[in-house]
Amino acid sequence: MEISGQARRTPAVSCVFVCHDGEGRVLLARRGAGARDEPGTWDCGAGALEYGESFEAAVAREVREEYTADALDVETLGVRNVVRPELDSHWVAVVFAVRVDPTRVAIGEPHKFDRLGWFDPGDLPEPRHSQLRETLALFSRPGSCR
Repeated sequence: MEISGQARRTPAVSCVFVCHDGEGRVLLARRGAGARDEPGTWDCGAGALEYGESFEAAVAREVREEYTADALDVETLGVRNVVRPELDSHWVAVVFAVRVDPTRVAIGEPHKFDRLGWFDPGDLPEPRHSQLRETLALFSRPGSCR
């Protein structure tokens, strides 16, 4: 669709998930050379919502694809508006906390990630993806179920 001679850009919807073990640790992946952006940085998981898909189904699918694990408990944490003009990118990020079994976690998309690690939220690895701090702020806020 064009508006005044310019293509109309529409935000995409992303399901962002912070996987945790239920004992206080979070799972982060280091983005590999094939990652969409910011290779070499540590980040939580995310994936686009597909047409007709529920948020919960998208999260379960993406956790299986990225980490080969089942989403045991899923909690909605909030919504972020992520506009990145330098990438010509606008995402509406629905953020979730997802408990997974650490013994079932492995890299499911080696073309996107080259390492996984379990970390205390107060002692995270560097460098971090530019969006991780704001996502983890939702995960760590008082009143959450973790």
